[in-house]
Amino acid sequence: MQTVLITGTRKGIGKAMAEHYLNCGAFVAGCSRGDAGIEHENYRHFSLNVADEKAVVDMVRAIARERGGIDALINNAGIASMNHLLLTPYSTAKGIFDTNFFGSFLFCREAAKIMTKRRQGRIVNFTTIATPLHLEGEAMYAASKAAIENFTRVLARELGGTGITVNAIGPTPIETDLIRGVPEEKMQSLLGRQAIQRYGTVDDVINVVDFFLDGRSDFITGQIVYLGGV
Repeated sequence: MQTVLITGTRKGIGKAMAEHYLNCGAFVAGCSRGDAGIEHENYRHFSLNVADEKAVVDMVRAIARERGGIDALINNAGIASMNHLLLTPYSTAKGIFDTNFFGSFLFCREAAKIMTKRRQGRIVNFTTIATPLHLEGEAMYAASKAAIENFTRVLARELGGTGITVNAIGPTPIETDLIRGVPEEKMQSLLGRQAIQRYGTVDDVINVVDFFLDGRSDFITGQIVYLGGV
């Protein structure tokens, strides 16, 4: 039974991915700031802030002790905030980087320590099409994800000899809490910049993540896959 660690599993894409891999027969460890939204005998939930170093270290070590290792890490947890540069508080900017970048960094570092012992593992980070499209009003969000993309490529090289692959997926807008409250005209304008002009779905995301986690994908690393054709 594979062990899959997914961050941000209380709702949205993270919850759907957790349920998907549970249905595939995996053991899933998830986390969020709140309580678990999933009840399953093969699911373990940790309530924490992904930018809390001690909490992340404790969680990863607890999973490794219980399961004997970690097969895959999916860094899904993320937050967004739309603000013009001149109206962006420092606290907002710091919060975005803490969750989106530093949270992913901590989980990558700790999971990789465990994976290298068995010389195998899959890491999937989350970026966004807001980064290549340079979307106005999303400077901090896009910047945090640009950091994730560069981090992913460098990490792929650093871990290339250990049997660990590191890739990233950049979803197009998906109708989750992350985009609720964004004016529909702005969303339609964004979708119009895609080759395939529709909202993404959770299944679109899971399809790419499945590909990255597949045992036959051991020669695929350092890649960024954007959905929708941007």
